Amino acid sequence: MRRVAVVVALTLAGLAMAVVGGLVIGPTPIGTTRVVGDMFSHLGLGHSTLTSLQSTIIWQLRAPRMVLGLLAGSMLAVAGGTYQGVFRNPLADPYLLGVAAGAGLGATFAIVHVGGGLSTPTWTPLLAFVGAIGAVTATWLVGGRGLYSNAATLILAGVAVSALLTSVQTYLQQSSLGSMTRVYIWLLGSLASATWGSVGLVAPYVVVCVLVCVAAGRALDVMSVGEDESRSLGLPVRRVRLIVIVASSLGTAAIVSVAGLIGFVGIIVPHIVRLLVGTSYRRILPISVVFGAAFMVFADTIARTIVAPSELPLGVVTALVGAPVFVVILTLRRRVAM
Repeated sequence: MRRVAVVVALTLAGLAMAVVGGLVIGPTPIGTTRVVGDMFSHLGLGHSTLTSLQSTIIWQLRAPRMVLGLLAGSMLAVAGGTYQGVFRNPLADPYLLGVAAGAGLGATFAIVHVGGGLSTPTWTPLLAFVGAIGAVTATWLVGGRGLYSNAATLILAGVAVSALLTSVQTYLQQSSLGSMTRVYIWLLGSLASATWGSVGLVAPYVVVCVLVCVAAGRALDVMSVGEDESRSLGLPVRRVRLIVIVASSLGTAAIVSVAGLIGFVGIIVPHIVRLLVGTSYRRILPISVVFGAAFMVFADTIARTIVAPSELPLGVVTALVGAPVFVVILTLRRRVAM
């Protein structure tokens, strides 16, 4: 328990550093003390020393981007943990059931046919969300309508649906070559377009879905012994699987609709947490929420500053960080198994 307490404390400290860094770091230098002082002034403690321009930069540009990063990181991380638990597959991630392919198809359709390949229309998040939910629904139907299927059947159905939707998306891109750059930018993920409106749009989905996933931790611990054993212990396995998959997919679809596709977070964060606190999902999931949020904000801070005034796609940064970390994790797991 002491080790878990230390991990929780360090994770919360990392989250605090990520939040402050997300507000302080940027092309326009603003001192940490002044930003923290302004934050306290909003709570009625002290007075702000920021100019009106600096206040606008902090609260209208950096803050919504930082908050959206917190929501995205927490949702993708906890979704990855729940998928790994419900499918008992350490390589499962939030895009397993076709969420990425469906969202990508919806966004591509919006850019090609609504924006004419010349712009990214305001309808893009909505069509990406519809595409993601449609893909998960198709996977559910193809896989035997969930309640009557097992985990392996759902995974295979997700692979088939993803392949089909990806081929349609490729056709749309090839039919409008001028849109390919904008489509690829969206597919690589970014928080650059974050506003308080987009935060308010996805926050209800993310908060509810995260709470549902975390609450399922005890059930996932029981399911880790196997489906037959879980049923013998009185756990409604198919109902739990349905609830967890719907919550994970719905929350992920909401994030994908406004931020694009951001890989590796749902794989590496639960693995890192598992190495630190053990295999119980009652510990893994809530800690993954905080760890994932901090990781995403740190990654976005790197993405928007390392090549300033330009910025890297967020998915590139998470891949550059996540791929080596994932290789290390696999190596450590192999050594432990030996």
